[in-house]
Amino acid sequence: MKTPPLVTPGPALTVDEVRRYSRHLIIPDVAMAGQQRLMNAKVLCVGAGGLGSPALMYLAAAGVGTIGIVEFDTVDESNLQRQIIHGQSDIGKSKAQSAKEKISEINPYVNVVTHELRLDVSNVMELFAQYDIIVDGTDNFATRYLVNDACVLLKMPYVWGSIYRFDGQASVFWAEYGPCYRCLYPEPPPPGMVPSCAEGGVLGVLCATIGSVQTTEAIKVITGVGESLIGSLMVYDALEMNFRKVKIRKDPNCPLCSEKPTQTALLPDYEAFCGVISTAAEAAVTGSTISVIELNEKITRKDDFLLIDVREPSEFEIVRIPGSVLIPKQGFLDGTALAGLPQNKPIILHCKSGVRSAECLAVLKSAGFADATHVQGGVVAWAKQIDTSLPVY
Repeated sequence: MKTPPLVTPGPALTVDEVRRYSRHLIIPDVAMAGQQRLMNAKVLCVGAGGLGSPALMYLAAAGVGTIGIVEFDTVDESNLQRQIIHGQSDIGKSKAQSAKEKISEINPYVNVVTHELRLDVSNVMELFAQYDIIVDGTDNFATRYLVNDACVLLKMPYVWGSIYRFDGQASVFWAEYGPCYRCLYPEPPPPGMVPSCAEGGVLGVLCATIGSVQTTEAIKVITGVGESLIGSLMVYDALEMNFRKVKIRKDPNCPLCSEKPTQTALLPDYEAFCGVISTAAEAAVTGSTISVIELNEKITRKDDFLLIDVREPSEFEIVRIPGSVLIPKQGFLDGTALAGLPQNKPIILHCKSGVRSAECLAVLKSAGFADATHVQGGVVAWAKQIDTSLPVY
């Protein structure tokens, strides 16, 4: 869909700015007015991770006048495979500050504003109101619904992207001209159904592809050039090197952006709305959770129990708790793993961080395995608290 330019042109360019942006200026559709719009624009990027890295770098290179960064995390070594705005020397540093330093190297004319905070219902409206457009680089459903809802209420465009393993998606949600995120995904998926990148993995270069699409769409909306992805979902399959577009229509019954919305304000709790674990899993872990310290004590005493790792084989190859047996989560969900489990000894489940093992614990409890527990924090907690020689992924 073609929309009017989002931002009015700013002041005339200096000689140095003309030199820097000359390749934009000679594109007839962009030209001087388009570059002035970019330089007058205020773009907020939510996250400085996998998608945020290429988006921030190309927004800066394009000459966006003010770039805001919402990020509360620090740089970890496991980030460097895909979060290209950060480097080895940035490990342990604030991601927001690291990104700001790189942007300043790319383009010193850009004003970078860092917001080192966790985005939530208490700050999102005031923060978003300071900007023209939002580029979302997050990887969890609670934040996506929060960002969408705030953008709809503020009548702002929302540039969205999603990545997982070899697959990516991108779109522009702007309720003033088309559907919002809730029109595409009215309800979040069931807890545990869609693994995060931390659990399922992602091809590092996929971030560049989808992040660049997001930046392209932001530039198009700001300048009013071309046809934006409003009303369309771009789906990318890196294994097949295939791009396709799927039409998205505005949901006439959308609780937020329809003619008669039933939701007229932010939800009080987006974490509760999306759920980290299911209700059944939450009930199952109550009173049936042990720490890695307690697990280590059981192993040291040589207690008789079965320790089951519910992760995937590729994760099991990276790091494992001694004595654990691999039975991936799917075997619990489809019931195929249950027949081979003992009824006469305790069963202890673990995964990477505790989410998947909680879901599997709920299955065991409902199947009558009363003496079953799961390990809080999973193999990550084991590597950090018990055997620090093991890698954390």
